[in-house]
Formats: sequence, structure tokens, C-alpha cells
Amino acid sequence: MTDHRPDINYWLLPFSWLYGWGVGLRNKLFDWGWLRSKSFRIPVICIGNLAAGGTGKTPHTEYLIRLLQQAGLQVATLSRGYKRKTKGYVLATPQSTAWEVGDEPCQMKQKFPNVRVAVDADRREGIEKLMQMDTPRTDVILLDDAFQHRYVNAGLNILLTDYNRLFCEDRLLPAGLLREPTSGKYRAQIVIVTKCPRDIKPIDFNITAKRLQLYPCQQLYFTQVRYGSPRPLFPGQAARQILPDSLTGEDTQILLVTGIASPRPMQEEVQRYTRQVTLLAFGDHHDFSTGDLRLIGQKFAQMEAKNRFILTTEKDAARLKDHPALPPELKPHIHVLPIEVDFLLNQKEIFNQNILKYVRTHSRNSCLP
Repeated sequence: MTDHRPDINYWLLPFSWLYGWGVGLRNKLFDWGWLRSKSFRIPVICIGNLAAGGTGKTPHTEYLIRLLQQAGLQVATLSRGYKRKTKGYVLATPQSTAWEVGDEPCQMKQKFPNVRVAVDADRREGIEKLMQMDTPRTDVILLDDAFQHRYVNAGLNILLTDYNRLFCEDRLLPAGLLREPTSGKYRAQIVIVTKCPRDIKPIDFNITAKRLQLYPCQQLYFTQVRYGSPRPLFPGQAARQILPDSLTGEDTQILLVTGIASPRPMQEEVQRYTRQVTLLAFGDHHDFSTGDLRLIGQKFAQMEAKNRFILTTEKDAARLKDHPALPPELKPHIHVLPIEVDFLLNQKEIFNQNILKYVRTHSRNSCLP
């Protein structure tokens, strides 16, 4: 069992207690009905967490998109559109940029062009607009990162927690990363422990389950990150596809550029192929400046290996792709490392059936195939 104890700024705990008092009062107002949650006559699935970022919401949302699309359902996603430059409700198109809808919605729209991807800070208004769309009519809405947005009463709440930083071992902001007290976990019907290590042992599942202290009626799942093959960000720029074999050897150097909350797992994955990896890590959802791109170019120019690559995440690629200051000479060298999730303990089919059962039971006409 790995050490789950996260870094806590204990000297900030008094501020965390004040923050917790305010968040707790807000939750009580919803529980007592003084603040109203709105329900909708359409399946609404919320994917969220108690901590601030880094639990893998986007790959799990994409997993649900694939599952629901394969079932023949018209899927829509709705999020706030973090760090976008626009306001109000925006429906993404294949030409939308990260500045218009946010990096993760932009990423999802490019990967799933048939999915309706919308952003709106007011989730109630966003859901109503998506429900008004027809030809085809929306069958199910996925709320990305909306667990604390209690003005919407989602029919199914999926709560994620990072195996390496379980919410039961964390503290409230600003001492830790929790957005709300751990009692909020009881609003979730499904809890997923994400980013489980490759060498996880059978006993670790039981230890983790006991630490989380869930109700018997809550479903608990475990997932791992699976990395795909790198692909060129600009295929038309004379870029060549990276194969795992081409990453190995002393003649290969990788500049790993990330703007995510936890770059270490990705760095460890790339180091499985070559030890010559230079990590250039920025903050989560980082808005790359002209100076940042100049720094990337300088770091890349310092590499002397025969095979040189710039590797980045799908989320960062959404911001880099349309950046007006990205040097043209870097484009052929930039590659994207995609990720997906795998369910452990043979839980995949059980999870799939539970999701589909909820959607079909709560559909608008209750007679989906």
C-alpha cells in the first residue's frame, strides 16, 4: 500500500476551518430546501470530485461518451468552460478554440464531433438550452466538474478521488485541496478511485475501501490510466508518427510540456521508454504566453539527440494548436499523448450496465432500446 498522506499546510488550518464553515452552511441550506435544486426530465450524470482538480474527470467523461454513443444515444456535455474568454452559454463547434470554450471542452469536441459540447456557468440554463435542441434530440447530459453546483439536482452523481490523494486523507482549502468537507461524498451514488498504480495489490483495494467509509448502497470502482500512442499535433506539417520503438535508445530526447495538476504519472510513463526526459511543467489549465512558447523553443533547441520530440497532453494541445505565437519550426515536432481509463477487478461490465440502466430508466420517453 502506497503512502496516501498528502502534503498539508497545517499552519493554514484555521483558514480551512473558516472556509469549511461557509461551505458547510451552504450545503445545509440546500439540504434544508432554503436554496433550491432543480431536477430535469432527462438523464443528467454529474462527474466531479471533492478536491480541486487532478482526479481525471475528463478521461472518465470521455469514457462515458464512448459508452453512451455505442448504445445509440445522443450525448451532450456541459461544463463551466474554465479559463475561457467568453461569457454565458456557448455551443462548441469543430472550429471552436480553447479561448472560446475552454481547453477540455475544446478537446472533447475535436475528439467527438457528433457530441454536443456546451459551456455555461449557469448549469440550469445550459441544460434547458440543450433540452430544446432537436434533430436529433438530446438523450443524456454529462455535467463535467459540477459536483459542487447544487443548483442542479443530477440524477446520477459520480465522485472521483485520486488513489494517491484520497479525499479521506486530505484537508479543506487552503491547507489542503478539498473544496468541501468529506461528508459531501454521501451525495454520490458512484465513487471511483482513479489513477491506481500498475502494481496495486489485492489487499490495497480492501484497505482503500475501508478508508473511504462509504455507505453500503454506494458503488465503488477502481480505474487506471492507460496511455495511447503519441500522435502529431499538426499532421500536415511533415510530422512523423511516433512509435514506442522510436522513443527508446540513447539517441532520443523528449521535452515533456504539461499544464496539468499532476504531471508526474505522465513523466514516469515516458521514462519507461527513455531516461532523457526534460519536464517543463506549468500550472493546471495554464494559458501559454508568448514568453512560455519562447522558453519551450529554447529548451528544445538545447537538445542534441538525433530523435527530438515535444510531447504534451491532450488538454495542453487544445491550447497550443491555435496559439498565434507558436513558432512554425516547432510544429512538426509536437506530439500528443492520449489517455483513456481502464476499470480494474473486472468491474467494467458492471459499471457499464449500471450507467445504461440509469439512462434508460430515466429517459424522456422511458422506452430507449
